Amino acid sequence: MAPRCLDEYVGQEHILGKGKMLRRMIEADRLTSIILFGPPGTGKTALARLIAHTTASGFSKINAVTAGVAEIKRIILDTQNPILNPQGRTVLFVDEIHRFNKLQQDALLPHVEDGTLILIGATTENPFFEVNKALISRSTVLALKPLTSDDILRILAMAIRDKERGLGNESLLFVDGALERIADMSNGDARIALRALELASVTTPPDDTGTISIDAAVVEDCMQKRSIAFDNGGESHYDNISAFIKSMRGSDPDAAVFYLARAIHGGEDIEFLARRILICASEDVGMANPSAITVAMAAYQGIMAVGMPEARILLSQAAIVVATSPKSNSAYLAIDKALKDVEEKRTGDVPMHLRNAPAKGMQDLGYGVGYKYAHDYEGHIVDQQYLPDEMVGTVYYAPTTLGYEQKIAEWLKKRRQN
Repeated sequence: MAPRCLDEYVGQEHILGKGKMLRRMIEADRLTSIILFGPPGTGKTALARLIAHTTASGFSKINAVTAGVAEIKRIILDTQNPILNPQGRTVLFVDEIHRFNKLQQDALLPHVEDGTLILIGATTENPFFEVNKALISRSTVLALKPLTSDDILRILAMAIRDKERGLGNESLLFVDGALERIADMSNGDARIALRALELASVTTPPDDTGTISIDAAVVEDCMQKRSIAFDNGGESHYDNISAFIKSMRGSDPDAAVFYLARAIHGGEDIEFLARRILICASEDVGMANPSAITVAMAAYQGIMAVGMPEARILLSQAAIVVATSPKSNSAYLAIDKALKDVEEKRTGDVPMHLRNAPAKGMQDLGYGVGYKYAHDYEGHIVDQQYLPDEMVGTVYYAPTTLGYEQKIAEWLKKRRQN
């Protein structure tokens, strides 16, 4: 059911709609190098096939997993042969271009630069991380979006009607929202949707009238598990964990649990998730609720003891505690400010009265002389100089007035006024 022309191509209206740049380039056969990236099943390879059918230039396709430098050189030699390729240029489609190593990408670069090769790269990974920056700078990067449910339904309808390549010769009856269920469970992946449609139609026996009746239960049995666009080793790993952390920081427990669920469903390492919660408990909650880090640490230790599937409960509890706690990043700001001073300023020496005098004779040199032991004074507090002379008066810790830190702010205000 791969589209044979632009009018059969479904989705990606932002780059292929009437009057859009890529559509104009294809229709005018004025292509420049492009890199297509997006989730699986969004039409990257189908788009490359369409270009192959419309361009007057030579067209070659390789897969980065199996192709080597020798194959690239062969394509270049064929392109430069005026008998084999009078146009003197080839549109080269490289599937999974992120899997090309540096040597392979460097072999392409000069020929992309001089126009001998018009590169069309396809990848599910963010090319700005995975592809040679020199190739990126000579290409137009186009992001393909997951197909909407309406897009998937249009593709399914085409497959059901098509008598040549689809299921148009079958007597199919869809009940109980079966097609809508396929669209929902495929999660924007057209290949998964078409595979489910085919499997449901060929495994369901017809009734006495020859009609194959497919309901939502049949669809769910064929698909087993809803597709989720999550790769715990790819860009979606970083996107999902970023959203998880920012949801906890933003005090949205529902979003935090949602992204936690996506991560668990996608096979994310539970120890990694626990570490992120622990960091957030200190960086973003901090002194506003000092007990949050205790909960997060207990969850970290607990998941190591119980493992999955019960670990999901501990992770959920810790994430909710962090998300619903008052927030303060004062500890984070304090240490970073202090580190910056240590790195960039002349910060002086430890005052003599704060130094230890473990060896005989050191006290005669002033080590520890004049130190006041705080517990000997009222309130177990004593005023004396703690910072080096060069740093006296510097303030690193600035408490907020949220949660438990409000009490600290009131106490510290009085303390610093003395």
